[in-house]
Amino acid sequence: MRKLILFMLITLDGFYEGANQDISWHNVDDEFNEFSLQQLNAVDMLLFGRVTYQMMASYWPTPAAVTNDPIVAEKMNILPKMVFSKTLEKAEWSHTRLIKENISAEVAKLKGQPGKDLILFGSSDLAVTLAQMGLIDEYRMMVNPVVLGSGKAFLNGLQGKLNLKLLKTSTFRNGNVLMYYEPTK
Repeated sequence: MRKLILFMLITLDGFYEGANQDISWHNVDDEFNEFSLQQLNAVDMLLFGRVTYQMMASYWPTPAAVTNDPIVAEKMNILPKMVFSKTLEKAEWSHTRLIKENISAEVAKLKGQPGKDLILFGSSDLAVTLAQMGLIDEYRMMVNPVVLGSGKAFLNGLQGKLNLKLLKTSTFRNGNVLMYYEPTK
């Protein structure tokens, strides 16, 4: 059975974005890009909520993305994608399917199919929904060495407690720390 992995960059004070969707604090370098490629090679489908999808779709297919990071851009553009939204009218980024309802059934069906793991990038609102449904199998949080003081909190709105077991950690030369967790009962 395929796993659904959530990957999120967060700050030391637990925010995934600052004011006005600011993510300029993301601590990205060559080592991060190598990790990104390894992570993309280990999955065969990308999942997004509407806001993250629109942000990614506005960047990765552009000439700037292809010039700045051609290998990751190719993977992002060629991998199958699924965007979950009740308000989005169409999904035009290549290889994208729009899902408007039955989130639980769609994700459970994907997880039951053969193939590599699935990954949810960012998409905190969708992550909360999937976490509450018990559909996320692994949480990967990359903590960037920055404190914003305000912003949007990671998994904000989660009802109840989510117990996690640490699987492993990785440290990066730039100060990022990647933590891998699985939910426990």
